[in-house]
Amino acid sequence: MRTWLVFVAMLAGTFALNAAGHEGWKMVWSDEFGQPGLPDPHKWTYEVGRVRNKEAQYYTKARMENARVEGGHLIIEGRKEAWNGPGPKPETAQYTAASLTTDRLFSLTYGRVEVRAKLPRGRGVWPAIWMLGTNIHSTGWPKCGEIDIMEFVGHEPGTLFATVHWFGYEKGKRASLGGNLKGQRPSDDFHIYAMEWSADRMDFFYDDTQYFTYPIPKAGPDEQNPFHKPHYLLMNLAIGGSWGGQKGIDDTIFPQRYEIDYVRVYQKK
Repeated sequence: MRTWLVFVAMLAGTFALNAAGHEGWKMVWSDEFGQPGLPDPHKWTYEVGRVRNKEAQYYTKARMENARVEGGHLIIEGRKEAWNGPGPKPETAQYTAASLTTDRLFSLTYGRVEVRAKLPRGRGVWPAIWMLGTNIHSTGWPKCGEIDIMEFVGHEPGTLFATVHWFGYEKGKRASLGGNLKGQRPSDDFHIYAMEWSADRMDFFYDDTQYFTYPIPKAGPDEQNPFHKPHYLLMNLAIGGSWGGQKGIDDTIFPQRYEIDYVRVYQKK
Protein backbone atom coordinates (compact mmCIF):
# COMPACT_ATOMS: atom_id res chain seq x y z
CA MET A 1 0.00 0.00 0.00
CA ARG A 2 2.82 2.37 0.88
CA THR A 3 4.44 1.77 -2.54
CA TRP A 4 1.15 2.53 -4.28
CA LEU A 5 0.71 5.76 -2.31
CA VAL A 6 4.23 6.84 -3.22
CA PHE A 7 3.50 6.10 -6.90
CA VAL A 8 0.28 8.15 -6.78
CA ALA A 9 2.12 11.00 -5.08
CA MET A 10 4.78 10.95 -7.81
CA LEU A 11 2.11 11.09 -10.51
CA ALA A 12 0.38 13.96 -8.74
CA GLY A 13 3.69 15.79 -8.47
CA THR A 14 4.37 15.33 -12.17
CA PHE A 15 0.89 16.61 -13.05
CA ALA A 16 1.38 19.61 -10.79
CA LEU A 17 4.69 20.46 -12.48
CA ASN A 18 3.11 20.19 -15.92
CA ALA A 19 0.15 22.32 -14.90
CA ALA A 20 2.40 24.93 -13.28
CA GLY A 21 4.53 25.06 -16.41
CA HIS A 22 1.48 26.06 -18.43
CA GLU A 23 -0.30 28.22 -15.89
CA GLY A 24 -2.56 30.72 -17.62
CA TRP A 25 -2.68 28.66 -20.84
CA LYS A 26 -5.55 26.61 -22.24
CA MET A 27 -4.94 23.75 -24.69
CA VAL A 28 -6.88 24.41 -27.91
CA TRP A 29 -5.56 21.68 -30.22
CA SER A 30 -3.40 18.58 -29.86
CA ASP A 31 -2.42 15.24 -31.29
CA GLU A 32 -1.10 12.60 -28.88
CA PHE A 33 -0.72 10.00 -31.66
CA GLY A 34 -2.57 7.26 -29.82
CA GLN A 35 -4.18 5.52 -32.80
CA PRO A 36 -1.85 3.31 -34.89
CA GLY A 37 -1.90 3.64 -38.67
CA LEU A 38 -1.87 6.68 -40.90
CA PRO A 39 -1.92 10.13 -39.23
CA ASP A 40 -5.40 11.43 -38.37
CA PRO A 41 -6.83 12.90 -41.63
CA HIS A 42 -9.01 15.27 -39.62
CA LYS A 43 -5.84 16.90 -38.27
CA TRP A 44 -3.18 16.42 -40.94
CA THR A 45 -2.78 16.77 -44.67
CA TYR A 46 0.33 16.36 -46.85
CA GLU A 47 2.65 18.25 -49.12
CA VAL A 48 3.33 16.11 -52.19
CA GLY A 49 6.26 15.96 -54.59
CA ARG A 50 9.56 17.78 -54.76
CA VAL A 51 8.44 21.00 -53.17
CA ARG A 52 11.30 23.43 -52.36
CA ASN A 53 14.94 24.22 -51.69
CA LYS A 54 16.36 21.80 -54.29
CA GLU A 55 15.76 18.97 -51.84
CA ALA A 56 16.42 15.39 -52.90
CA GLN A 57 13.34 13.69 -51.45
CA TYR A 58 9.87 13.14 -52.89
CA TYR A 59 7.16 13.84 -50.31
CA THR A 60 4.58 11.05 -50.47
CA LYS A 61 0.93 11.19 -49.45
CA ALA A 62 -0.68 8.78 -46.97
CA ARG A 63 2.09 6.21 -47.40
CA MET A 64 2.81 4.16 -44.27
CA GLU A 65 6.46 3.72 -45.16
CA ASN A 66 6.97 7.50 -44.82
CA ALA A 67 4.39 8.63 -42.24
CA ARG A 68 2.66 6.45 -39.65
CA VAL A 69 1.59 6.37 -36.02
CA GLU A 70 3.40 3.60 -34.18
CA GLY A 71 3.89 2.95 -30.47
CA GLY A 72 2.31 6.26 -29.49
CA HIS A 73 4.58 8.29 -31.77
CA LEU A 74 4.26 9.83 -35.20
CA ILE A 75 7.09 8.43 -37.32
CA ILE A 76 8.22 10.47 -40.32
CA GLU A 77 10.69 8.23 -42.13
CA GLY A 78 13.24 9.22 -44.73
CA ARG A 79 14.16 6.34 -47.06
CA LYS A 80 16.74 5.75 -49.76
CA GLU A 81 14.70 4.31 -52.63
CA ALA A 82 14.01 5.07 -56.27
CA TRP A 83 10.65 6.82 -56.71
CA ASN A 84 8.52 7.73 -59.71
CA GLY A 85 5.66 10.04 -58.89
CA PRO A 86 2.20 9.63 -60.44
CA GLY A 87 0.97 11.44 -63.55
CA PRO A 88 1.90 11.73 -67.22
CA LYS A 89 5.13 13.59 -66.33
CA PRO A 90 6.19 11.90 -63.09
CA GLU A 91 8.74 13.45 -60.77
CA THR A 92 11.56 11.09 -59.96
CA ALA A 93 13.67 10.93 -56.82
CA GLN A 94 16.17 8.69 -55.06
CA TYR A 95 14.73 9.39 -51.60
CA THR A 96 11.26 9.53 -50.06
CA ALA A 97 9.95 11.20 -46.92
CA ALA A 98 6.85 13.04 -45.69
CA SER A 99 5.71 16.57 -44.87
CA LEU A 100 2.58 16.85 -42.72
CA THR A 101 0.65 20.11 -42.39
CA THR A 102 -2.54 21.49 -40.85
CA ASP A 103 -3.22 23.70 -43.89
CA ARG A 104 -6.99 24.40 -44.13
CA LEU A 105 -7.56 22.18 -41.07
CA PHE A 106 -6.17 24.23 -38.16
CA SER A 107 -4.44 27.58 -37.78
CA LEU A 108 -3.39 29.86 -34.95
CA THR A 109 -2.85 33.53 -34.20
CA TYR A 110 -0.88 33.95 -30.94
CA GLY A 111 -0.33 31.09 -28.52
CA ARG A 112 2.18 28.40 -27.58
CA VAL A 113 3.11 25.58 -29.96
CA GLU A 114 4.86 22.68 -28.22
CA VAL A 115 6.26 19.55 -29.88
CA ARG A 116 8.10 16.74 -28.11
CA ALA A 117 10.32 14.99 -30.61
CA LYS A 118 13.47 12.98 -31.24
CA LEU A 119 15.38 14.11 -34.31
CA PRO A 120 17.01 11.94 -36.98
CA ARG A 121 20.76 11.97 -37.39
CA GLY A 122 23.34 11.87 -40.15
CA ARG A 123 24.70 13.98 -42.98
CA GLY A 124 21.87 15.06 -45.27
CA VAL A 125 18.86 15.06 -42.92
CA TRP A 126 16.94 18.33 -42.43
CA PRO A 127 13.90 17.99 -40.12
CA ALA A 128 11.79 20.99 -39.15
CA ILE A 129 8.81 22.22 -37.13
CA TRP A 130 7.47 25.43 -38.63
CA MET A 131 4.48 27.60 -39.56
CA LEU A 132 3.26 29.48 -42.63
CA GLY A 133 0.61 32.19 -42.94
CA THR A 134 -2.71 30.83 -44.17
CA ASN A 135 -2.80 33.56 -46.83
CA ILE A 136 0.17 32.02 -48.65
CA HIS A 137 -2.23 30.83 -51.36
CA SER A 138 -3.13 34.45 -52.19
CA THR A 139 -0.09 36.54 -51.20
CA GLY A 140 2.69 34.01 -51.71
CA TRP A 141 5.91 33.62 -49.74
CA PRO A 142 7.45 35.46 -47.90
CA LYS A 143 4.60 37.98 -47.57
CA CYS A 144 2.59 35.29 -45.75
CA GLY A 145 5.28 35.04 -43.05
CA GLU A 146 7.23 31.99 -41.89
CA ILE A 147 8.00 30.89 -38.32
CA ASP A 148 10.68 28.21 -38.01
CA ILE A 149 10.20 26.82 -34.51
CA MET A 150 12.97 24.26 -35.03
CA GLU A 151 15.35 23.42 -37.83
CA PHE A 152 18.21 20.94 -37.66
CA VAL A 153 20.76 19.90 -40.27
CA GLY A 154 22.64 16.64 -39.86
CA HIS A 155 26.02 18.10 -40.78
CA GLU A 156 25.77 20.34 -37.67
CA PRO A 157 24.63 17.69 -35.17
CA GLY A 158 25.02 19.80 -32.03
CA THR A 159 23.13 22.93 -33.15
CA LEU A 160 19.45 23.89 -33.27
CA PHE A 161 18.04 26.83 -35.21
CA ALA A 162 14.96 29.07 -34.92
CA THR A 163 14.28 31.65 -37.64
CA VAL A 164 11.56 34.07 -38.71
CA HIS A 165 11.11 35.14 -42.36
CA TRP A 166 8.94 37.96 -43.75
CA PHE A 167 8.79 40.42 -46.63
CA GLY A 168 10.65 43.64 -45.90
CA TYR A 169 8.62 46.32 -47.69
CA GLU A 170 11.22 49.01 -47.02
CA LYS A 171 13.83 47.09 -49.05
CA GLY A 172 11.40 45.19 -51.27
CA LYS A 173 12.79 41.72 -50.52
CA ARG A 174 12.79 38.85 -48.03
CA ALA A 175 14.02 39.60 -44.52
CA SER A 176 15.08 37.09 -41.87
CA LEU A 177 16.16 37.02 -38.25
CA GLY A 178 17.13 33.96 -36.24
CA GLY A 179 19.00 32.41 -33.36
CA ASN A 180 20.72 29.13 -32.60
CA LEU A 181 21.62 26.95 -29.65
CA LYS A 182 24.85 24.97 -29.72
CA GLY A 183 26.17 22.04 -27.69
CA GLN A 184 23.01 19.92 -27.74
CA ARG A 185 22.32 16.26 -28.63
CA PRO A 186 18.80 16.34 -30.09
CA SER A 187 19.16 13.00 -31.90
CA ASP A 188 19.88 11.05 -28.71
CA ASP A 189 16.53 11.48 -26.97
CA PHE A 190 13.19 13.30 -26.96
CA HIS A 191 13.16 17.03 -26.27
CA ILE A 192 10.54 19.78 -26.28
CA TYR A 193 10.60 22.37 -29.06
CA ALA A 194 8.29 25.30 -28.37
CA MET A 195 7.40 28.81 -29.46
CA GLU A 196 5.31 31.34 -27.50
CA TRP A 197 3.72 33.99 -29.70
CA SER A 198 2.09 37.18 -28.47
CA ALA A 199 1.15 40.45 -30.17
CA ASP A 200 4.61 41.94 -29.59
CA ARG A 201 7.09 39.03 -29.60
CA MET A 202 7.88 35.37 -30.20
CA ASP A 203 10.04 33.38 -27.76
CA PHE A 204 11.67 30.11 -28.84
CA PHE A 205 12.58 27.25 -26.50
CA TYR A 206 14.53 23.99 -26.35
CA ASP A 207 13.17 22.20 -23.29
CA ASP A 208 13.35 24.95 -20.62
CA THR A 209 15.99 27.02 -22.41
CA GLN A 210 14.80 30.15 -24.20
CA TYR A 211 17.38 30.90 -26.89
CA PHE A 212 15.80 33.36 -29.33
CA THR A 213 13.27 36.20 -29.19
CA TYR A 214 11.77 37.86 -32.26
CA PRO A 215 10.21 41.36 -31.89
CA ILE A 216 7.06 41.31 -34.04
CA PRO A 217 7.06 45.07 -34.87
CA LYS A 218 10.23 44.38 -36.87
CA ALA A 219 8.00 42.93 -39.63
CA GLY A 220 6.25 46.26 -40.20
CA PRO A 221 2.99 48.03 -39.34
CA ASP A 222 -0.08 46.00 -38.48
CA GLU A 223 -1.69 46.13 -41.92
CA GLN A 224 1.45 44.63 -43.50
CA ASN A 225 2.70 42.51 -40.62
CA PRO A 226 2.00 38.80 -41.24
CA PHE A 227 2.54 37.90 -37.59
CA HIS A 228 -0.80 39.37 -36.55
CA LYS A 229 -2.52 36.85 -38.83
CA PRO A 230 -3.21 33.09 -38.63
CA HIS A 231 -0.54 30.51 -39.43
CA TYR A 232 -0.77 26.75 -39.92
CA LEU A 233 1.70 24.11 -38.75
CA LEU A 234 4.12 21.93 -40.72
CA MET A 235 6.40 19.05 -39.67
CA ASN A 236 8.66 17.54 -42.31
CA LEU A 237 11.83 15.59 -42.90
CA ALA A 238 13.78 16.97 -45.85
CA ILE A 239 16.83 15.24 -47.30
CA GLY A 240 19.65 17.20 -48.88
CA GLY A 241 18.75 20.53 -50.43
CA SER A 242 20.23 24.01 -50.31
CA TRP A 243 21.04 23.79 -46.58
CA GLY A 244 20.62 20.16 -45.53
CA GLY A 245 22.77 18.97 -48.41
CA GLN A 246 25.61 21.49 -48.15
CA LYS A 247 28.00 18.67 -47.20
CA GLY A 248 26.32 15.98 -49.24
CA ILE A 249 24.11 13.05 -48.22
CA ASP A 250 25.42 9.95 -46.46
CA ASP A 251 23.42 7.12 -48.02
CA THR A 252 24.57 4.66 -45.34
CA ILE A 253 22.39 6.30 -42.64
CA PHE A 254 19.01 5.40 -44.16
CA PRO A 255 16.31 4.76 -43.21
CA GLN A 256 16.11 7.62 -40.69
CA ARG A 257 13.19 8.22 -38.31
CA TYR A 258 11.93 11.59 -37.10
CA GLU A 259 9.80 10.67 -34.06
CA ILE A 260 7.14 13.00 -32.64
CA ASP A 261 5.62 12.12 -29.26
CA TYR A 262 2.97 14.85 -29.26
CA VAL A 263 1.93 18.21 -30.65
CA ARG A 264 0.09 20.59 -28.28
CA VAL A 265 -1.16 24.09 -28.96
CA TYR A 266 -2.18 26.50 -26.19
CA GLN A 267 -3.66 29.96 -26.00
CA LYS A 268 -3.90 32.34 -23.08
CA LYS A 269 -7.03 31.85 -21.00
